[in-house]
Amino acid sequence: MKNTDLTRKLNFNAGPAALPIEVLQQAAAAVLDYNNSGLSILEIPHRGAAFVAIMDESRQLVKELCNLNDDYEVLWLQGGGRMQFCMIPMNFLGETESAGYVDSGYWAESAYKAAKYYGNAQLLASTKDINYTHLPKWPSQLPAGLQYVHCTTNNTIYGTQLHTTPACDVPLIADMSSDIFSCHRNYTKYAMFYATVQKNLGAAGVTLVVLRKDFMQRVKRTMPDMLTYKAHAAQQSMLNTPPVFAIYVSLLMLRWTKARGINAIDIENRKKAQLLYSEIERNSVFKPVVDSITDRSMMNVCFIANDSRNEKAFTDFCATRNITGIKGHRSVGGFRVSLYNAVNLAAVETLVQAMQDFEKE
Repeated sequence: MKNTDLTRKLNFNAGPAALPIEVLQQAAAAVLDYNNSGLSILEIPHRGAAFVAIMDESRQLVKELCNLNDDYEVLWLQGGGRMQFCMIPMNFLGETESAGYVDSGYWAESAYKAAKYYGNAQLLASTKDINYTHLPKWPSQLPAGLQYVHCTTNNTIYGTQLHTTPACDVPLIADMSSDIFSCHRNYTKYAMFYATVQKNLGAAGVTLVVLRKDFMQRVKRTMPDMLTYKAHAAQQSMLNTPPVFAIYVSLLMLRWTKARGINAIDIENRKKAQLLYSEIERNSVFKPVVDSITDRSMMNVCFIANDSRNEKAFTDFCATRNITGIKGHRSVGGFRVSLYNAVNLAAVETLVQAMQDFEKE
């Protein structure tokens, strides 16, 4: 199947990532005039009725899509994942206390390193020594006294993904930045999860944070309000001026996700990943980075060329077919194809056809 819309490239970037055309159209219209208000979405007051309604609907849709009740708080914060790497131990790890970290990639390791500033961050498992080519083995028994365990559900750089929620008898915290709403998941297994939104959930500039209200109360140190989840919750994520437009685009994505349904999204994501992995395995030009089939990501498919000279050649070949964003991260090389929710099956079919045609040539 060919890409017939020559005004739009097939976008496989890892993030900021592809957004559905209807979401882009709605966002563009709102920039000119939000809901016939005579004001742009960029101009509406952040404490006015219009934006309060946006916040209320977005929080409700997150709970609905995650099947959560009012035991959970939904926050929209700034500072990206790196701010969460700091805020989590600031709030929940005392100086003399311990927390466990599972290191499955660059971002997971970054979270672990940040936590070491605030308490005893224990490395429970890591596959850094083999360049994260498969997931670390989850510890069969956790050390005593852990305040929480932190993990990353999907690793964008290396192309690995947790497909089941690990057993954990202490509060479990997860960075779900690159696979939230991509598959069926029991979100109630987590005391807290968070996601930078520029992959499956909107435009860069805001971070979704969801945490149990009882867990949120376990603040370990005195801090300015800006650094505590309780203070942000008390002000309904408006302790300071929030990124109005980024939150609005997230609301549009939440509506789009609900309309499609998690079940349909899950099914299509599996089809996309299966189609691409099957072609990588079949094609004589390429080979996968992650050998373990059970560890492979549905969101970020990483592969290399058997002959490194073909890597630039294939990237250039794809560019002639309006395919962009497939270059691998510098620490892995090769190719990385991101199959986020907004990337449809037809786009993957176009890429697979390009791989087959490149092999013939």
